[in-house]
Amino acid sequence: MAEPSNLAALAEKSSTPFVGVVSSKEARFAPFSRLPPVRPDAPTLPPELLPAALRPWIVDGAERMQVPLEFIAVPAIVALAAVVGRRMGIHPKAKDDWLVVPNLWGGVVARPGMIKSPAQAEGLKPIRRLAAEAREEFERRQEAEGVRLDSLQAQETAIKNLLRRVYEGKKGQTIADLEDSLRAVREQLKEIKDNLVERRYIVNDTTTEKLGEILRFNPLGLLLERDELAGWLRSLERDDRKADREFYLESWNGLNPYIYDRIGRGTVHIPALCLSIVGGIQPAKLDKFVSEALDGGFAADGLLQRIQLLVWPDLTSQWRLVDERPLLQAREKAFALFSALDRCALGRESSPDHGMPTLRFDPDAQALFYEWLTLLQRRLQSEEILAYPAFESHLAKYRSLMPSLALLFHLVDCVQQGDLSPVSLPAATLAADWCEYLEVHARKVYAAELGTDITAAHALAAKIREGALHDGMTVRDVYRSGWSSLRASEVVFGGLAVLQQHGWLALEVVDGNGRPSQVIRINPARTEAP
Repeated sequence: MAEPSNLAALAEKSSTPFVGVVSSKEARFAPFSRLPPVRPDAPTLPPELLPAALRPWIVDGAERMQVPLEFIAVPAIVALAAVVGRRMGIHPKAKDDWLVVPNLWGGVVARPGMIKSPAQAEGLKPIRRLAAEAREEFERRQEAEGVRLDSLQAQETAIKNLLRRVYEGKKGQTIADLEDSLRAVREQLKEIKDNLVERRYIVNDTTTEKLGEILRFNPLGLLLERDELAGWLRSLERDDRKADREFYLESWNGLNPYIYDRIGRGTVHIPALCLSIVGGIQPAKLDKFVSEALDGGFAADGLLQRIQLLVWPDLTSQWRLVDERPLLQAREKAFALFSALDRCALGRESSPDHGMPTLRFDPDAQALFYEWLTLLQRRLQSEEILAYPAFESHLAKYRSLMPSLALLFHLVDCVQQGDLSPVSLPAATLAADWCEYLEVHARKVYAAELGTDITAAHALAAKIREGALHDGMTVRDVYRSGWSSLRASEVVFGGLAVLQQHGWLALEVVDGNGRPSQVIRINPARTEAP
């Protein structure tokens, strides 16, 4: 790669302009200052963004654990989405048949030891109780129907043996009578087996083939819970799991049917893939996945961007010891709400294409959604967003996130009020506020793309501290060194521009055998500040 002869021209390609090009032997430095942070700050969730019915329980749990509210709120809302699933969809537009299933993926980003797992367990307690109750009920049915099932299976075997003897001419009964008897026994067997299907809510570690069978008998949806999302994400990059990746991509919107055809397993028809996903992830591991998504290769398929409820709150050191009894009344209220949503029949209008109940916005909420959607679409088509394709892909999925959240928040209110009505303005407003809050966290997640110059500046500063980047080195030497994330000349010049603005170095143009070169002059007065 040839070094650009015009430093100023190349600097214009960077979002961070150069202070000036030093062309004298005496390097002049800007006042030294700390570099801006690689990632923007991301605020913790304010209590006002929590649905009123769930707020006391979540706030109490976060206070006792001394964790940000979203550590519990995100798992709780994803679990709520899994319980509702295909019980209810929303048509975001007043007349159009565009349908959104409130199926959500969520994740909490935090370092090890930040109590992610206990907080997630607290947020999932309501759905785990539903799962435990369903398991107990299933075991009761198994015990009650076990003897009858064994008896019918014995009858089926006996009738088939009789049929074989009739065909062999060794029995006087008619084939038609035996076929009628076999048909009646099989109908009873089917009735019992259908009744002995366990209602599932949560899966943890499963093959997609087995998951497909579970979804076949649980068409309303499931929750995939992972303590660490990184392991699940990494498993989908294996050559023998590429088909699994497509399966999960299709399971996100909760609408599409899926058919497995496998030798040995036969054909499995799944009415609709509807899978919610939640888990935690460490910052360093998330950075690797984001980096791979930015490269435009295998990982740039939108899987990571489907984790819409991805939060990375700034953690404070203001920890204090709390040893209080849980607010059991608040927790029981949350349990009752989840249980009521799980039991009740929802919906008035029904989608003819997808066979599920649906709601629409009321007039005031509809006006808000149209205004919100118009603003989002204009932003997605602006140069501000188009320059960052990974972040743009994440933001584009807010089109379904906002109505999904609005529907969930509205259903929580409906359970409290005992009346099902069109999605209200307060629910839509709360959903829009959540989208605004989540975008701030998304900017932190995709900082490597949104703040390329600052990221490069920090990488260069690290090389200065190590001594790898030293005084008198040319810019060409830097991007030919092959350092990670510093291989492109545009990236290197962008990072140098930031360092020059903050007084870490100056760039001197020198004439080397008739060809000008840009030489880096390190500020001797700099400190070791990051």
